[in-house]
Amino acid sequence: MSVHVQPTVRPDACPALVLNADYRPLSYYPLSVWCWQDTIKAVFLDRVNIVSHYDKTVRSPTFEMRLPSVVSLKTYVKPTRIPAFTRFNVFLRDRFTCQYCGAREDLTFDHVIPRSKGGQTTWENVVAACSPCNLRKSDRLPREADMIPRQEPYAPSLSDLHQNGRHFPPNYLHQSWMDYLYWDTELEP
Repeated sequence: MSVHVQPTVRPDACPALVLNADYRPLSYYPLSVWCWQDTIKAVFLDRVNIVSHYDKTVRSPTFEMRLPSVVSLKTYVKPTRIPAFTRFNVFLRDRFTCQYCGAREDLTFDHVIPRSKGGQTTWENVVAACSPCNLRKSDRLPREADMIPRQEPYAPSLSDLHQNGRHFPPNYLHQSWMDYLYWDTELEP
């Protein structure tokens, strides 16, 4: 079946917020959203309930449908309890801030104890660092480089990441999503 979007509607401007069966987002970081095509497919496969719509419509020769803006899964997905160790989650734990100088641009991650000196790639040994600080520290220990992280690296809980993530809302939040999301409107220093 061929589906056409009205010419004034940009499909990428109509993502759907995906909620678990308990009406909580599947994930906050990254925010659980589907493109309009995946959302329509899930509706036709009867995998989701439509909670809210956009004012935009898609049409095919045999049907017409308003684009869903919020959907909930019909089957509950048990959330993970342990956050994955990823570059994004390290940055989120460290609030997208260099742990040496406080910069917020050009972030990399740094092994506090360098790999060349036996350091592991773990939550407890990796921090967010801007490129200039990472280059300056090089493969030296923090005391050798006189660069001690502002916060000792640690394995965050999901709650820690959610708390930090509330300070960094996504670029796009549709009004129909606001009843299901809780974001701070200002960044903390």
